[in-house]
Amino acid sequence: MIEPTDDPLSPDQRFEAELEIFRTETEAAAQFFSAYLSVHEIAASHEPVKVLLSQTPLFSNTILGALQTASLVAVGRVFDQDSAHNLDQLLRIAQDSPEIFSKAALGGRKISNRAQDPAWLEDSIRDAYEPTADDFKPIRAQVHQQRKTYELQYKQLRDKVYAHNAVLNRAQVDVLFANTDIMELHRMFKFFGSLHEALWQLFFNGQKPLVLESEVLRDTVQESISREAKRFLLAASGATR
Repeated sequence: MIEPTDDPLSPDQRFEAELEIFRTETEAAAQFFSAYLSVHEIAASHEPVKVLLSQTPLFSNTILGALQTASLVAVGRVFDQDSAHNLDQLLRIAQDSPEIFSKAALGGRKISNRAQDPAWLEDSIRDAYEPTADDFKPIRAQVHQQRKTYELQYKQLRDKVYAHNAVLNRAQVDVLFANTDIMELHRMFKFFGSLHEALWQLFFNGQKPLVLESEVLRDTVQESISREAKRFLLAASGATR
């Protein structure tokens, strides 16, 4: 049976769907990575937590390994150009379909399912920003830099150690891990959050897309999982704050 090739979604529907996939993938990667780091940090600063984890080493190491694996596999899906859903696909839709960011399209999204235009609609879209191809050039440049970081330091880990279970000895694995940088991953996840926010605000509110790598979004998933991990481990170990 031959599958139909026509995409049933309109460009704006495709963009919205890809934007949501990007959000869920990057938040998952950040969540797994932050949980992994939080366990180590809390154990290092609270002896009862360290003792608790040492009592079940197989279980503890299994959980930590799973978190590390899940994080890098999720990051790989964001950059994997061979997959159906990835960051390049999201940006390609944005650049190839500029009409989805027009004031008319924005107005349509704001009044979806309304019987008539609300009184505030005209004011809402009057100053909406309509991007040009030039607006996506700096975004592409930032994505290129993040991809370069991923390919140089994390792709081999993802491909050889986690995703495909290549046969490597301990020394080879240690070399791959030695190339990683925790703060670099933190910056990458902040960039992902800032990029999603910029594209979301452009699509739904008509704001000019500005992606700031140093921007820290309030109450991120990283902060939430860190708080919950600390609360759980302190309670389980009987440690005081």
